[in-house]
Amino acid sequence: MNEQANSQTSATQTTPVAAPAKPAARGITLHDSAVKQLRKLLDERQTPEAGLRLAVRGGGCSGLAYAMEWAEKPREKDKIFERDGVRLFVDAKSYLYLIGTEVVYEETLMASGFKLNNPNVKGSCGCGESFSI
Repeated sequence: MNEQANSQTSATQTTPVAAPAKPAARGITLHDSAVKQLRKLLDERQTPEAGLRLAVRGGGCSGLAYAMEWAEKPREKDKIFERDGVRLFVDAKSYLYLIGTEVVYEETLMASGFKLNNPNVKGSCGCGESFSI
């Protein structure tokens, strides 16, 4: 009986367990290009302690839209993301839509501006101004 048990045990193959998926990036990151452009704009404004406020608002043809504006300081419940002295302020509600987003500054022949690479977006409108989650 021991021989049978041993042969059954050795015949049983173990299936390799896949490594757990890499967790989604938390927070919001500023790409080198965004840091460089924001530093330049803050220096021109002569407000080095200010930051960029990033928010998500209802609107647009897909339901949600990004909003950006200068802020002299963070609000009480803002999440603050900082890289190389450049600060980004995000309210708690908007943060839920922006987790894992990378802020990039792009310059092309046709346009220049900040682009948000948001992994949470499920769809967007044709003009690229609004999105859905």
